[in-house]
Parts: sequence; structure tokens; C-alpha cells
Amino acid sequence: MFTPTTFGTALLMMFVTAACWGSWANTYKGVKNYRFELFYWDYAIGIFLAALVYALTMGSTTDGPTSFLNNVRSADLSNIGWALLAGIIFNLANLLLVAAIDMAGLAIAFPVAIGIALVVGTVLSFVQQQRGNVMMLGAGVLCAVVAVILDGKAYGELGANKEASRKSIIVCVISGILMGLWAPFSTRALTHGNTLGPYSIAVFLTGGALLSCLWWNLYFMKKPLVGEPVAFSGFFRGPVNGHVLGLLGGAIWTTGTVFNLVAANFTGVAISYSIGQSAPMVAALWGIFVWKEFAGANKRAQAFLALMFIFYFLAIFLIARANTAG
Repeated sequence: MFTPTTFGTALLMMFVTAACWGSWANTYKGVKNYRFELFYWDYAIGIFLAALVYALTMGSTTDGPTSFLNNVRSADLSNIGWALLAGIIFNLANLLLVAAIDMAGLAIAFPVAIGIALVVGTVLSFVQQQRGNVMMLGAGVLCAVVAVILDGKAYGELGANKEASRKSIIVCVISGILMGLWAPFSTRALTHGNTLGPYSIAVFLTGGALLSCLWWNLYFMKKPLVGEPVAFSGFFRGPVNGHVLGLLGGAIWTTGTVFNLVAANFTGVAISYSIGQSAPMVAALWGIFVWKEFAGANKRAQAFLALMFIFYFLAIFLIARANTAG
């Protein structure tokens, strides 16, 4: 399988991760008059198909023990189970994230949800493996919490309906907590016993996500967070560009995930994870400058947003430094 041989290549892959994770949601923003629950079927298919393509190409460059099919044959069944479980949890978190984007926009949903995920993931990682500088970790977590609060304050300045605003923030918070919970399961499959390789992890992670749409997404179609219930027949009547953009969005997310897992083999999970978590800043930039979600916002909102970027950057920097400190 392909793995980076230099830090420069691994670093480039990590920056691609951040760009992909922070940009895939633009594919949903680009669809008009297509419910997110229907869009999500295309997205879920896209993440799985892209993972398979990467596994059968980059993950199968040789026929050695680390190649995709040989790795799956030799891996513990429990690790396949952990990867599938990670995908099931991720999928619920991501469905809620897309719903939050529908309600509040990219510039709010991503930083709040993924900021919380950063806090949850960091705390869980430290509980599992108490390594790193505790003071730096604590400071990083605190900065992430402040960034989330600042982003919420900026949203409040837009004068949105208070009830809708409260609901969207609650959805973001739940999404963030769940988003911080799935990574430990995939990490276990990558590090314990007869392990799965990065390409194999991606296949079972996305496979679990796709399978879980049969209950998570069907539930939200019957009891939507936004609007009226939607029938599955609407998927077949959906716009062609909606289907194409959904598949493309899935492929973009999977590219970021595969590159993150592969880069982690070279740099370690801490650095790869931390750089990948700059994705919300990428998403916020899309929301602010491309989708104009804060057009006409007052100076207080602009100040909150500027401070959010500063505190988010500090959180990522401190957590990365804490995890790599000798």
C-alpha cells in the first residue's frame, strides 16, 4: 500500500485533509430545493465508493501483507467490528451536522460541532493514554471551548429567530459530542491486535456509515429536524446535480479521511488529528466569504468571528504541542 516516505509528503496529505473536511459541505450548499435527508443518501454512497476506490488502488500497490485484501483477511474480526461501530456513530453525528448546516450555515455549524468534537476527542484520548503536557492540553481545550462560545455569540448577533437559533445550537452540540466519540473506536482497530490498515479502516468505517443510514436517515426522513416528513420516492425525483454533488461531497470527505489515516502512519495520530481539525476554520471561511452567511452583520458579530478564529487556532496549536511534547 502507499504510505508517505517523507514528512513533507505526510504534511501535504494532512493539509489536504483539512481542506477536504472543511470543504465537502459546500456540495450541499450548492444544491437548491433538495432536502438534506435525500442528499445524504448520495453522500453516504459516495463516501463508501470512494473508500473502496482508494483501497483497491493506493491500498493495493503491492500484494504484500499490508495490501487491502490481505490486510482484511489477517485482521481480527473484533477490529472490523470496531471500525463498523465507528462508522455508525460517525454517521449519526454527520447527519446532525448537515442538519445544523441547513439551519445555521457553514460558518456556525462546523466550528461549534467540530470544536466540541475536538474537546471530547482530546479528553478521551488523554483518559485512554495519559501522555503529553497536561497544562498545554488543558489550555488547548479551554481555547476550543471559548472559540465555540464566540461562534455562538456571533450567530446570536444575526438576529435570527431565538427558538430556531437555540435548536440549531443544540443540534450542533449533540453532533459535536458524537463526532468526538467515534474516533477512539477506529483508533483501536488501527492499533490493537491484528490491526486494520488505514485503507481498510476507511472501507469499514464508511461501510458502517452507509448501512446505518437504513435506520438513522430513515428516522430523520420520518421525523425531520427541519420541515415536513419526506418520502424516499423524492430521492428518485431529485435533481441530477443534487445526486452528482452528493456523490462528490462523499468523495471529498473520504479523500480527507484516507489521507489523514495514511499520514498518521508516518507522523502519529496526534499531529495528523490536530492539523485535520483546522477544517472548521476552512468551513467558516467558505461560509463567510463565499456563501455570505454574515453579510450585513454588525461589528460585534464580526469581532466575535475574528476572536473565534484566533482561539480556534490557539486550541489546535496547543493540543498539537501538548501531544508531541517529550
